[in-house]
Amino acid sequence: MAASRIVAHPPPYLHRQSPPSDAAPSLNLTLLPKRYRNLGICASLRGDKPHSVELRATTSDVVVSRDLLSLPRPLSSTQLSASVSDGSCLRVAYQGVHGAYSESAAQKAYPNCEAVPCEQFETAFDAVERWLVDRAVLPIENSLGGSIHRNYDLLLRHSLHIVGEVNFAVCHCLMANHGVKREDLKRVLSHPQALAQCENTLTKFGLVREAVDDTAGAAKHVAYHKLQDAGAVASSAAAKIYGLNILDQDIQDDSDNVTRFLMLAREPIIPGTDRRFKTSIVFSLEEGPGILFKALAVFALRQINLTKVCCLSWHHLYFDYLFYVDFETSMADQSAQNALRHLKEFATFLRVLGSYPVDTSSM
Repeated sequence: MAASRIVAHPPPYLHRQSPPSDAAPSLNLTLLPKRYRNLGICASLRGDKPHSVELRATTSDVVVSRDLLSLPRPLSSTQLSASVSDGSCLRVAYQGVHGAYSESAAQKAYPNCEAVPCEQFETAFDAVERWLVDRAVLPIENSLGGSIHRNYDLLLRHSLHIVGEVNFAVCHCLMANHGVKREDLKRVLSHPQALAQCENTLTKFGLVREAVDDTAGAAKHVAYHKLQDAGAVASSAAAKIYGLNILDQDIQDDSDNVTRFLMLAREPIIPGTDRRFKTSIVFSLEEGPGILFKALAVFALRQINLTKVCCLSWHHLYFDYLFYVDFETSMADQSAQNALRHLKEFATFLRVLGSYPVDTSSM
């Protein structure tokens, strides 16, 4: 399904009429019930009434506008699995351009969805919150590059909920325009992490590395400018989309290259106990000897397995550090509820980011 760009301002239809000389000015607002995309406001003087200004909305695409009475109820884990297998009605935001690994991850998470590209991670968060899309699929960590701190920051700044995860195996390809051989290349363009993950191979090829915003964007740049001395490191999907020739496949230095993506929504799912669940939380602690040991002990005492512990500085609040923790227990389980109740006794801040099914699919 063709992707479409996000428009951030869906205005109502505004019509201002010139009031009688003895009446106060008035402004009539009529909310259109339909959906619009690429809405713009045009202002013009009305010829029949020289003091009248008419503002009208022009439409060319669709921006989501919803009646408050029709807001969906929180998803259950059963509904979530149904939406994953039949995602044709969902608009899913991802960061990057057409052909990015994030787009492939979004399509794996929600098959047959409409994948909507966003220039920045924060744009994807905003798009979900403004009802422009239904979900967002964004990377949170890579097995080689580690945690993506920017998205941990955005999880705290925004009010979205984690409703799932998807693990995606990354396979980098070296590509160039047709007729260009590997020996003709002098430089290669890609995202900094992709270049770092292929460092040994690119050094062996004698190529100068140039960093750009994303892998698919690099492929698009090489193809658009018909570069003869430069290639790109990107996915095979990007090569197909932009008409590039793949010179070498699987050029990453480590074959175990997996990126974990989070599926984000406006509403949380209702956790269950019918399958393996993972819960993500963030909390802060007062300074003191053994305080972190005490915090993690609330999970160990209840035989709850921690799959990730990440400590990040946070200078916008009164505490200095935040601890992000993933553990393999559903919030529907009494042991998880007791652990967080125990943690809350001495944590200065605690928030559950989501409780969601573990991704057990093959990569």
